[in-house]
Amino acid sequence: MIAQTLRTPAGAGPWRGPGLAFVALFGVLLAVYFQTGAAMVAIWIRSETFAHAFVVPPIVLWLVWRQRDALRRLTPQPMAWVLLPMAVVALAWLLARVAFVASVEQLSFTALLVLSVPLMLGRQVTSALLFPLAFLFFAVPIGEALTPIMMQWTADFTVMAVRASGVPVYREGLQFVIPTGTWSVVEACSGIRYLMASFMVGSLFAYLNYRSTQRRLVFCAVSIVLPILANWLRAYIIVMLGHVSNNALATGADHLVYGWVFFGIVILGMFFVGARWAEPDAALPEPTAAQRAVAAQAPAGLTAPVLVLLLSAALAVLPQALLRRLDSGVAKPTPVLAFPAQLADGWQAVDKPLTAWRPVFQAASAETLQTYASAAGTVGVYAAFYRDQTETRKLVSSSNVLVTSQDTDWIALGRGQRQLPAPNAGTAMRTTELLATAVPGRADRQRLQIWQVYWVGGRFTTSDVVAKLLSAWQQVSGQGDESAVLIVHALEDAPGAATPLLEAFVRANFHKLADQLQAVRRAP
Repeated sequence: MIAQTLRTPAGAGPWRGPGLAFVALFGVLLAVYFQTGAAMVAIWIRSETFAHAFVVPPIVLWLVWRQRDALRRLTPQPMAWVLLPMAVVALAWLLARVAFVASVEQLSFTALLVLSVPLMLGRQVTSALLFPLAFLFFAVPIGEALTPIMMQWTADFTVMAVRASGVPVYREGLQFVIPTGTWSVVEACSGIRYLMASFMVGSLFAYLNYRSTQRRLVFCAVSIVLPILANWLRAYIIVMLGHVSNNALATGADHLVYGWVFFGIVILGMFFVGARWAEPDAALPEPTAAQRAVAAQAPAGLTAPVLVLLLSAALAVLPQALLRRLDSGVAKPTPVLAFPAQLADGWQAVDKPLTAWRPVFQAASAETLQTYASAAGTVGVYAAFYRDQTETRKLVSSSNVLVTSQDTDWIALGRGQRQLPAPNAGTAMRTTELLATAVPGRADRQRLQIWQVYWVGGRFTTSDVVAKLLSAWQQVSGQGDESAVLIVHALEDAPGAATPLLEAFVRANFHKLADQLQAVRRAP
């Protein structure tokens, strides 16, 4: 496509060799990494959050077409040293693939496509196409990791603003109650869709309307901050409309429609104000004698571009070959996971469950939920073990949570981290507090204290990122992919009562639970 765009009246000129090599390499990358590209498109189709990505490739092609006159005057020259960053990106793709980190895998794929431009066409062409190349990253469906924190921010602002308006509010996590009803901040209220759409169109607007780098950066910053503030204001207005109308307005699906209408007005206002400082395009100067000579010269030789093409194609295929070798191992049998009936310090397994709560870890190879009791009290122990992980069966996933956003029985409150006491010093566990939802006619509400940690091949971590890195290293080093989550929990019958109980249980039995996971890993 770019090679066709760059034809000159005098012939192919210096573009023939590098241009053809670029088209060939681009085709190789699309073919070799077809599965990654197809996975991106599948996300565009099923997720409204990333539906805007469909327009990114056409916009990139149009932006390149706009530059055709300037590009004709340039001399493409392959830069072989770009093979080094491409090798790093290809390695990142491989690690992300074996660890099933789709966002990094897709970012790496897109980066390989972008790096093919400086590799085959050189610095001048890359400089002229810098924004279109950067804009291509908007096609990568990432950003949903911001949803929880944006939901928290929206709830914080809405509650504060409603209280400032004189309406009493009682809040529990992301749910809050006002005299006229109960409201909850869910994923659709986070504003992540507004943010992504605003940043994409805002970046494009800034590039097309401003020549100054400072103005472009300022407008891009506004396109990030404004939708966040607008979403907060939208949530407040919807709650207040529901309140003053006794829930006749802005309830049900209406508040989503109102939200998009409000967002559209905000974006149009942003463009209207931003257009006041628009800078006209600078006229393209007449080509110099040297540029005319370059355009009219004989086609460039093919030796250097073909050599770089062969090296880059081999580099592109190498991660796929390594991946097939890693996947060629014999699948292990389904593991069997069970904790002992008796643990140290008098902790004995009992049949009665601690509560009706159960974490959601999907498609685990094996899982168990056991209750232990002693003279000190009662705790629950949950573990989910994963082996032969796939894209749909993996330990670290946004679908694996303590409480789903649709859960009507439990609310997640405070989160933190706690260092374990000796003899497990140096190991930390992630802490979460759960509160049972209110039940009419019952004043008592169960409160759970939860401690959670990932176990990856014998190593413990509370970090999703570290767990993914450990899993990737395990697989590329031939150690398998066994990993698990370990969760201990206790009822908070009185303020602060669960913490010493969990500490006592973990101090006596953490290493025994870890040994059991290791035994499952080593079992034939």
